[in-house]
Amino acid sequence: MFGISFTELLLVGLVALLVLGPERLPGAARTAGLWIGRLKRSFNAIKQEVEREIGADDIRRQLHNEHILSLEQEARKIFTPTQQEPTPVQPAVEPTIAPQAPVDDTPPVGSEPANPVEPAPTVATPAVPNDPTLPPRAP
Repeated sequence: MFGISFTELLLVGLVALLVLGPERLPGAARTAGLWIGRLKRSFNAIKQEVEREIGADDIRRQLHNEHILSLEQEARKIFTPTQQEPTPVQPAVEPTIAPQAPVDDTPPVGSEPANPVEPAPTVATPAVPNDPTLPPRAP
């Protein structure tokens, strides 16, 4: 309790034996034991009264109950089968068309165009399966 080792207690007993003598040592030890017992009881009584005044038992019970509730919640999370969350639907990516230089459609006078202008290729958007969050498509 106070960090007193056996050798220190033996040293105190030896000094008490030398100071008090063998006749008075048993009576002194008994008296010291009674005083120590009274001090312990009075300290315990004071401690219990202070705990009762501040409601330490209620606080301990409440903390214990909160700890048990948190353990129950963790156990429910572990043992309850989890529902698979739906995977988020990625929005359809709009194709981007690179800007083209303006085309002069008027051929020079007296010459025939060498390369006719070809239309830009169309990029198909990826088909998205029936997504209930999107409005219905027209056929």
